[in-house]
Amino acid sequence: MASNYIMTTNEIKLFLDEKVELYNNPNFIESDPIQIPHLFSQKEDIEIAGFLSATIAWGNRKMIIKNAIRMMDLMGNTPYDFVMSHTENDLERLDNFVHRTYNSIDFRYFITSLKNIYTNHKGLEAVFYYGQSINDSRAMQTSISEFKKVFFELPHLTRTEKHISDPKANSAAKRINMFLRWMVRKDNKGVDLGIWKSISPSQLSCPLDVHSGNVARKLGLLQRTQNDGKALSELDSNLRLFDSKDPVKYDFALFGLGVFEGF
Repeated sequence: MASNYIMTTNEIKLFLDEKVELYNNPNFIESDPIQIPHLFSQKEDIEIAGFLSATIAWGNRKMIIKNAIRMMDLMGNTPYDFVMSHTENDLERLDNFVHRTYNSIDFRYFITSLKNIYTNHKGLEAVFYYGQSINDSRAMQTSISEFKKVFFELPHLTRTEKHISDPKANSAAKRINMFLRWMVRKDNKGVDLGIWKSISPSQLSCPLDVHSGNVARKLGLLQRTQNDGKALSELDSNLRLFDSKDPVKYDFALFGLGVFEGF
């Protein structure tokens, strides 16, 4: 493609559709943290494994996967059972865990909060379902903000709050949007798990990070320079023009182009 050639909107769509086909297949799983929830078959195990893996999904991908596997090991590879039946002694085995700025203090609180969510709020899917009756493309981002309130309703250290992003604070909430893609999208391609039935894929937002943001800008899908909530809204609007029912399938294309092709 010549550097001075400007693609038409239709050409961009066809180009991205082609890249979705290239990357949205089981080969993608080998190098991605989504492999962690794929280790499990019970709904609650998949949710918790996915949520914790997505929470630490920043930095070196091999290190993310290594530490996410360690998280599962520390929970005896039965995450839901560990969350629901752990004792204070069980939590002590988490004490040496660290992934960048996420440490055992945060991990302990996450386990405690997840137990509260499954005990008193009908589980992760039910909490994220809040707000889906709003006829608004940003309804899912509202749900993420509400989720953060529920997640931190127990006593906790303020430091732990930084590990859950808030769209109302203009965050792109990349890791939670990625987790939601994993849980909600179902297209039988074998990558996204699609175990949540109450939320429509049409409500999802692209997990916006440095890779997808840079590719989106080069393609003219994003003008805003920061990867924040306003940028996410802009990118969402453009991706919904390509596929209003499943806009976040283009995450495979944008991420793949950035990470694997250096686009």
